[in-house]
Amino acid sequence: APDDFGGQVDRCLEVLEAMDIPVLGEPVVEADDVIASLVKRVRRDHPELNIRIISRDKDLTQLIDEKVELFDAHKGQTVMPDDVFKTPDMGVAPSMVGDILALMGDTSDNIKGVEGIGPKTAVKLIMEYGSIAGIYEHIDEIKGKRKENLIAGESVLKLSRQLVTLKEDVEFEFKLEDSISDPTTWDVQSITTLLRELGFNRFPDDVKRLSRGIQSPSTEEKKLSSRSEPMSGGLFDMGPDRSHPAYTAGYTLVDTKEKLNAVLRKLKNVSVISVDTETTSVNPMEAELCGISISVGEGDGAYIPTKCKESHLDEREVVEALRSMLEDSTIAKIGHNLKYDLVVLQNVGIEVQGPLYDTLITAWLIDASRSGYSMDAVAMGLLDYECMPISDLIGKGKSQITFDQVPIEDAYPYAAEDADIAFRLWNVLEPQLAEGELQQLYDEIEMPLIRVLAAMRIAGICVDPNELQRQRELLSTRIDELKEDIGNEAPFPFNPDSPKQLSQVLFNDPGAEQGGFGIKPIKKGKSFHSTDVEVLERLSVDPDIETNLPSLVLEYRKLTKLVNTYLVSLGETINSKTGRIHASFNQTGTATGRLSSSDPNLQNIPIRSEIGRNIRKAFIPDKGNMFVAADYSQVELRMLAHLSGDEALIHAFKDGQDIHKAVASEVFGTAIDDISDQQRSAAKAVNFGIVYGITSWGLARQLGCDVDRATAIIDDYKSKFSGIQSFLDRCTKQAIEYGYVETIMHRRRHIYAIDSSNPQQQALAKRVAINSVVQGSAADLIKIAMINVQRDLQSKFEGARLLLQIHDELVVEVPEENAEPVKDFLVDVMESAMNLVVPLVADASIATNWAECK
Repeated sequence: APDDFGGQVDRCLEVLEAMDIPVLGEPVVEADDVIASLVKRVRRDHPELNIRIISRDKDLTQLIDEKVELFDAHKGQTVMPDDVFKTPDMGVAPSMVGDILALMGDTSDNIKGVEGIGPKTAVKLIMEYGSIAGIYEHIDEIKGKRKENLIAGESVLKLSRQLVTLKEDVEFEFKLEDSISDPTTWDVQSITTLLRELGFNRFPDDVKRLSRGIQSPSTEEKKLSSRSEPMSGGLFDMGPDRSHPAYTAGYTLVDTKEKLNAVLRKLKNVSVISVDTETTSVNPMEAELCGISISVGEGDGAYIPTKCKESHLDEREVVEALRSMLEDSTIAKIGHNLKYDLVVLQNVGIEVQGPLYDTLITAWLIDASRSGYSMDAVAMGLLDYECMPISDLIGKGKSQITFDQVPIEDAYPYAAEDADIAFRLWNVLEPQLAEGELQQLYDEIEMPLIRVLAAMRIAGICVDPNELQRQRELLSTRIDELKEDIGNEAPFPFNPDSPKQLSQVLFNDPGAEQGGFGIKPIKKGKSFHSTDVEVLERLSVDPDIETNLPSLVLEYRKLTKLVNTYLVSLGETINSKTGRIHASFNQTGTATGRLSSSDPNLQNIPIRSEIGRNIRKAFIPDKGNMFVAADYSQVELRMLAHLSGDEALIHAFKDGQDIHKAVASEVFGTAIDDISDQQRSAAKAVNFGIVYGITSWGLARQLGCDVDRATAIIDDYKSKFSGIQSFLDRCTKQAIEYGYVETIMHRRRHIYAIDSSNPQQQALAKRVAINSVVQGSAADLIKIAMINVQRDLQSKFEGARLLLQIHDELVVEVPEENAEPVKDFLVDVMESAMNLVVPLVADASIATNWAECK
């Protein structure tokens, strides 16, 4: 079993114990045998009871009868043998399941079965002949390869049949009366706390519902439908739990001018406050302000509503009252995800000043391996405190309401708690920054970057919807042509969007009922032969395959993805008020420190194909402006040269050589002017793959050579560039010795499984360690460059704005007359962001749309 399996079982048992659910188990006995024995005993001693087995294990379908059912918790429905074998309407009886399982086999349980017989064939044979014995009584009626396989497999079927037969005589202690779990007696707080700690954010709602004696959502749904006023908690939710500590924490609702003045008096002479905003949307560029929360210390919290159903203060009045404090550069501001609040407050006219202390960024910086960084998750992990879930107030799904619709008696404890908890989190997290030697990285890079990213979110980028539509129509025409060509090429009609149907077309035997091309499968999927991109690309270049179908489907998939994922969705994200897309660039989206992009993800727009690059044509500057873009050249390789100190690599960069030719010259022992394109490609593949732990097999696949040749290339590379191998070894050693690795700016990433007994997990951990140092250091570099660009850009060039950061590229929008000076400025700032032993190079261009930026 995997190294972490035992720990996972322990947590499962912990949840079951908390819910007072008995656990049965016997050493060296399979779980399904314990279940079968339990079912038989209960059927014997309590024949009046209905039994539900919560599983979709196909072996357990043998137990189904008029009193026993199998329930698939993932699908929320009862399943029959037809469901697990995917043989709809064939009517497989539970008594047939054992013979079917023996025929088809199961590699996970080491049951061989008969070669070439899968679930559907096994079902068909048993349905036709009644049993395994019936098959062999009529073996002469079966023809061809299937008959040969059945005859060859007869000797193993007896053992296979024994292995799939469930034991029903396992002895263990069991009393029916001890299996009763009464939800109304549960310790709800302990259970919900445990569930949220494990990342189950929906289950606590179910626990609360069950503990109140509500057996099914449908009961509550009927109650809800008779109400004239919808419940704030959503369709099945009982609303907020008013026994939550936030209701008795002493927080203040500031809904009068007198109370607002009292808050302002309390804020005099403070040096640090916690601030949070409540709004109508998670998108700050579309959000309306509902209120502002303020805390001046642990246990303190005040909520000032500006938009709600009950009495509230005027937004402009609140904004003006708080402006001097929020714009005071001597007062530090604590918050959780401050970038959001900065954008919201900027949009109502407040430019927040002063040092920023973001607990979301801090928690991520200290441990980038957490499963989540929401306030609820971090508070649970660090404070052992369960925050009021927002879903308790606004509900979920179609019934979800906006925060301004939440009753103020529930809204103000929730909102004030956010500011209070952020303050408490900061008090816990701040010392850990110093302990982890992260203070400089935090103060000089991550906190200043918040303001840069907030400004980029507000700036957005103009997108021409007409260009998107033009490209959509153009590609849609080609997609229709491809559909027709695919249909003409295929041996029978099929849906090109269905991987399963495509698999049948490509790999079915030509003599089958639905005869395909009979191509030898390359990779097995879960239930059919894989038709992923790798498989189709290999088939499309195979000279022995005559059909053009793989190439056609590859192009079809590429174009449909471009249309649906980009051309359609990009148009839908254009802000109706600004005509611009306001994407979010996120600091906590990766463990390496690289920025991620969302709403929409602009980093994923493909640029390797001309069709993909054309999408960027729709991104345009305002009239009278130009785009200036600058892109670091081979930044990760330059960082590798600096970090490794490898003399040959450093020399190549200092001489300004084509780095891939220079490396090829060393590896192949050939003069740099005589390096062939093939040799350069090989060197390039190793250069970019070395920090990702490229394997001989992976390189062989990239270069189209045999594994031995790829191994020789990698070995020669490591020999000629020994400093790189020493650096890779140091990264691994640090991970083993300290449990983490560090970037050039001392950003840390914890490396788990580096000492795993599983060779694959250990190899992955080593690759992660190496990649984290190089890619994380490159991330440090681009962040410093962004901060430096933003610091001086607008003061030196009026109207210039930093818009995008895509991998190693920065895009600025600038009035046309300043394009050339800004180009020079960008290059200068980016190339001087760090002092490395090799020169940093940034290539810049000026263009009228993003696609033209080179």
